[in-house]
Amino acid sequence: MTSILTQLHDTAEPMEPPRALPAGLPPVEAFSPEMLPEVIRNYVMDVAQRQQSAPEYCAVVALVGLAGVVGRKVLMRPKRYDDWTVTPNLWGALIGGPSSMKSPSLKAMSFPLDVIEKELRQEHEATLAQHAEDAEIVEMERQAAKKRAKQKAEKGDRDGARSELAKVANLEEPSESPPRLTVNDTSVEKLGELLNENSNGLIHKRDELSGWMSKMQQDEHASDRAFYLECFNGDGRYVYDRIGRGTIAIENCTLSIIGGIQPAKIAPIVRGVDDGLIQRFQLAVWPDQPKQWQWVDRAPSAQAKDQYRQAFYALHGMAFETEDGEPPTWRFSDQAQAEFITWMEELHAEARSGDLPPALESHLLKMPKTVCALALLFALVDGEQGEVGHASTCRALAWAEFLRSHTERLYSAVTGSQVAGAHLIHQRRAKLPQPFTVRDVRRKQWAGLANIEEVREAIEVLEDYHHVRRFEVPAETGRSKTIFYWHPSLEPKEGES
Repeated sequence: MTSILTQLHDTAEPMEPPRALPAGLPPVEAFSPEMLPEVIRNYVMDVAQRQQSAPEYCAVVALVGLAGVVGRKVLMRPKRYDDWTVTPNLWGALIGGPSSMKSPSLKAMSFPLDVIEKELRQEHEATLAQHAEDAEIVEMERQAAKKRAKQKAEKGDRDGARSELAKVANLEEPSESPPRLTVNDTSVEKLGELLNENSNGLIHKRDELSGWMSKMQQDEHASDRAFYLECFNGDGRYVYDRIGRGTIAIENCTLSIIGGIQPAKIAPIVRGVDDGLIQRFQLAVWPDQPKQWQWVDRAPSAQAKDQYRQAFYALHGMAFETEDGEPPTWRFSDQAQAEFITWMEELHAEARSGDLPPALESHLLKMPKTVCALALLFALVDGEQGEVGHASTCRALAWAEFLRSHTERLYSAVTGSQVAGAHLIHQRRAKLPQPFTVRDVRRKQWAGLANIEEVREAIEVLEDYHHVRRFEVPAETGRSKTIFYWHPSLEPKEGES
């Protein structure tokens, strides 16, 4: 058989020179610090510079955290007269390799949430201690009142007895659990209880989103997935019945989500069930990693860090009241409204053109909620009153354009997976026999090339760009065998690995 392969290879027509493979990922727009309000911008850039990480990671963590703190305190109505209402919760994902500093960015930018939660726990512990003391006092007052009421009752003064008993104050029982801002790993049943206890909403923070996303793909967790899908809008009511927990009705499923995930792990999720879960991660960023690295060892900017912390405290301390007990709703200023209308018309014209892949179309049609949430968030951070101004709206629209490029890169995990596979086979060609087969590649179980179809698609790209040539060789059973030879200029040299 070897002589036949050699003969085929040696007598074949010369191959055309190999052409450069297309880029594995479409380009993304560069991050601009001006897309952030100054009070959070400086610390975002400070952390990114000290960590030598992409500033997009720090910025997205900051925005999701701030949105989670705002929760349902104030809502957005994007139209002048319509009652379409947006809750400003956000879902974000940091996409990058294991050394791209996703986890350090998540930790560094989440510190105000940790500090606020610690203070809430301490206040709750103090409240419980105070309640225990008050309960003792109320019990003594109750016993004294009973004695006085008994004396009056014995004298036939029932009204006086009732009056004595009524003087004892009813002591309201405090919650057993402290207020929360974040959750990390919880069942949907427990999450529902926590959302009822924290009606302003919560932030689901996970260092690695891949496990949670993979779980949501499984049929046995379809009900969990439905619950999380409802949580994206931030204003839905959800009722579930469980043996042991009974019926739990959640009046407002308000949840923000943030976490990191590796490109190899998000690709199968993007290719999986298409019911809008991945499209809800509107703040999904997949930046190019900085090509330069230098030693940076300096203290964090104290001023920038304090400004950043104060932004969280300001939003956490906001309190709005309306006559009906519902959150207030803000609208765009006149100039901001005109900008938003123009953007919406362009967005829907593109979405209805039929030129977009369905997944990308679905993603873009969820972008209006994100733009409105960001515009409201920027207005609140900048201290605007009662309406969302032009500057905040333009910042939000700049984010929409920026996120669009990251969205296209995200969906290239489906449309461009064969290109990424071709690059991987090319890079690791020395690990394959010469010639090689589809099965030789599949046995390696390389990321994105775990099944026959993925390998075939990747090799087709290599053929199209003249990196390999295919030969059909008759097998002993009568069925042909497909083998591939590398272009002579690409054949691995002895000793390469």
